[in-house]
Amino acid sequence: MRTGFVSMWSGFALLALHLSVFVYGRNYSDYSVCRFEDESQFGEVLSQLQDLAMIKQEFEFDVWSQSRSHGFMDVRVHKDILEKFPSCKVIIEDLDSAISESHPKMSDPDVKLTEENIDNLAQVQDFFDATSGKPREIFFDEYRDLDTIYTWLDLLQLSFPDLVTIEWTGQTFEGRDLKALHISTQNRKKNPDKKTIIITGGVHAREWISVSTVCYTIFQLLSRYGESKTETRFLDHLDFLVIPVFNPDGYVYTWTHDRLWRKNRQQTYFPRCFGIDIDHSFNYHWTGSNNFPCSEDYSGRAPFEALEAESWDNYVNKAKSEYNIHGYLDIHSYAQEILYPYGFSCDALPRDLENLLELAYGLSKAIRHESGKNYKVLSSCEDRGSDVQPGLGAGSALDYMYNHRAYWAFQLKLRDTGNHGFLLPSKFIVPVGEETYAAVQYFCEFILDPDL
Repeated sequence: MRTGFVSMWSGFALLALHLSVFVYGRNYSDYSVCRFEDESQFGEVLSQLQDLAMIKQEFEFDVWSQSRSHGFMDVRVHKDILEKFPSCKVIIEDLDSAISESHPKMSDPDVKLTEENIDNLAQVQDFFDATSGKPREIFFDEYRDLDTIYTWLDLLQLSFPDLVTIEWTGQTFEGRDLKALHISTQNRKKNPDKKTIIITGGVHAREWISVSTVCYTIFQLLSRYGESKTETRFLDHLDFLVIPVFNPDGYVYTWTHDRLWRKNRQQTYFPRCFGIDIDHSFNYHWTGSNNFPCSEDYSGRAPFEALEAESWDNYVNKAKSEYNIHGYLDIHSYAQEILYPYGFSCDALPRDLENLLELAYGLSKAIRHESGKNYKVLSSCEDRGSDVQPGLGAGSALDYMYNHRAYWAFQLKLRDTGNHGFLLPSKFIVPVGEETYAAVQYFCEFILDPDL
């Protein structure tokens, strides 16, 4: 099953792998992250920030989170205007320092994997056991760049050829491949209907913890198969389609230019503004929620304008049309929430709401039993603010998948609740991975329940 793994490693790695140049170009020393806790003031605060941004470009702002469940709104603001918001509680004062905490320890901008230094850097060859070819947990000591992740996925296919197939789903604006991992034993006696669970991460580029967490789920499923009755049953009775990095261009950009970049890197009609918010690009109750292409939540001029969303639509509905998608988990950060459909409106009730809520609270309970962390359950529309401003939750992957293919669909917003926000240090990768995987296990057990 793993013949030639060790001998193939050296040549394969040198051809396929290099470390991205660690240049986090944009300077955020003049910005802080500010928390507002009076929901009655949220609208007024945003209006005031918009007015200030119109006066001076440096006063641009970015809403990091509007967590109704936790009762706060976090906004990145310029330090020069903090005095205008006396109700603001500064939760990240030194944004550049917080960014540096999420960097890999080997962040020398001149470091690359080469034939001369590959043994000293001890990167990908140490991610796999030399004898068994199985992945090792050391991969999760740090956040990993796209090339390293893609090479890790390729090596998983070499290590588990009977379980793993890498499938090409499309190409980004900058010419990068979109890769899905199809995990399956192809056991049609135990899974005759091709019951499938889809897991996606990295839709928003700056949410590094979502990418690592999806990789951690892959690691657990594969490394435990054949050794644990639980995972063996999961893979024998279910297919898994997993995309760890849904937004490759944006993810690379966060490693090379701007750690807090959110959108993809697609050219818009305005030459100086790049990027479409992929999670506003799906064709289900799509609306042009923001017509200004420089906006963080710019949804494009038409549904599926984001190439990643269009490729996903083709992959799921054409290439995988014969698969019965029973579950969809879209992994994001941050706020510690389990979100259920719909996002586009709080007036639209999902089908089978009672069982959907039961499953959502079950996911939250599984996390709490694993780590003690509390993940609150709420409708996606409440999280997105669609009840206040229609259109904010339009065109989401969650709504699209729930309406078109998936019987059960949720978005998980991982840790934390604001101390680090999108900049969760790497020491939390494994703890977050463990608690999320507990939820994935519960999800699989629920779907395999014969009484459903």
